[in-house]
Amino acid sequence: MIEVKNLTKRYSAHKAVDNISFSIKKGEIVGFLGPNGAGKSTTMNIITGYLSATDGSVSVAGFDILENPDEAKRHIGYLPEIPPLYADMTVKEYLNFMYDLKKAKLPRTAHIKEICNLVKIGDVFNRVIKNLSKGYQQRVGIAQALIGNPEVLILDEPTVGLDPRQIIDIRKLIVHLGRNHTVILSSHILSDVQAICERILVINKGEIIADGSPDQLARSLSTDTSLRVRVNGPEHDVQKLLGAIPGVTKVTPMGKKEQAAYEYVVEVAEGADVRADLSKRLAERNWPVIMLASHEMSLEDVFIRLTDGTTENSQFKVKEEI
Repeated sequence: MIEVKNLTKRYSAHKAVDNISFSIKKGEIVGFLGPNGAGKSTTMNIITGYLSATDGSVSVAGFDILENPDEAKRHIGYLPEIPPLYADMTVKEYLNFMYDLKKAKLPRTAHIKEICNLVKIGDVFNRVIKNLSKGYQQRVGIAQALIGNPEVLILDEPTVGLDPRQIIDIRKLIVHLGRNHTVILSSHILSDVQAICERILVINKGEIIADGSPDQLARSLSTDTSLRVRVNGPEHDVQKLLGAIPGVTKVTPMGKKEQAAYEYVVEVAEGADVRADLSKRLAERNWPVIMLASHEMSLEDVFIRLTDGTTENSQFKVKEEI
C-alpha cells in the first residue's frame, strides 16, 4: 500500500532523512516513532505530498507521489498534529467544505452522515467548531481525513491534549478504522502506540533503526534475564534467601507492594533458570510467592535504548529476520 525507496531529504548540508526504505501493507496499523528532529515529520510530510524529496521515491496504492500526486493523494487521509479546522464554521459547514476541497465523488449527504456516525459526531453536527471540546474537535479532524474514503490514514499525535477518557475513545476509534484502512500513527505518547499498533518503525538521525512489533523489538534489544518476585515474608530475610540461590547475581528490593508482601528484582546469570529452586526454598520457609514474572522491557524502555546512542547494533529490522 505504501512503498518508500531510498528516500532522502536534504536542507543544505543537513540530511533530515537519509536514504530510508520501508513498505507498509494494506490493513496494517503502524506506529512511526522518533525523537524530536529525527526526521519523522519530514518523512510523513513527503508521504502525504506536502513536501518534496531530494532523492528516492514514495508510492501510495501504486501511484508515485511525485509523478501522480493527485492520484496518490486521493488515497490518503491526513490528520496533522494541529487539526486543520475552521473554528467559526459548524461541523456541517466544515465537512461539506472539505468534501468540495477534496473533490470527493461519493454521494455527499450519505457519505458525510456515514463518517459522522463512525466517529460519533452526529450530535454536534450543527454546532460551531470553536465551541466543541478538544476531544470532539479531534474527532472532527479525523472525520475530515476520512472524506473520500481514503485507503491510507496518516495520524500525527491524534491524542495530544486529550483527557484520559477521550484518549481511550480515540484509541478505540483508530483500532476500528484499522479494520478497513492502512494506518500510520505518530505519537510521543508511547502507551497509545503500544495499545494500538501491531508494528513499529523507529527513526533516529534520519535513519530507520528498528522495524517490528513491540514484543519483537523488546526481545531483540533486551539482555535482561531478571525476574520480578513478590513474596509474603520478612523483607530482609527474603532478600538474603534469594541472594543465596545458585545462579542469582543480584537482588534489588523494590519495597512493600501490598499487605506483608515485598517485591524484588532478581538478576540471574545468563542461561540460568532459578524459578523452581526459588519457589521451593520460599515454600520451605512458608513464605508464599504472590507474583513471579519476567522483568520485560516496556515500549518506553525500547525507545530509549534505541535512540539514546548507546545501542551497539544500530539496526533492528526484526521483520526481515522472522
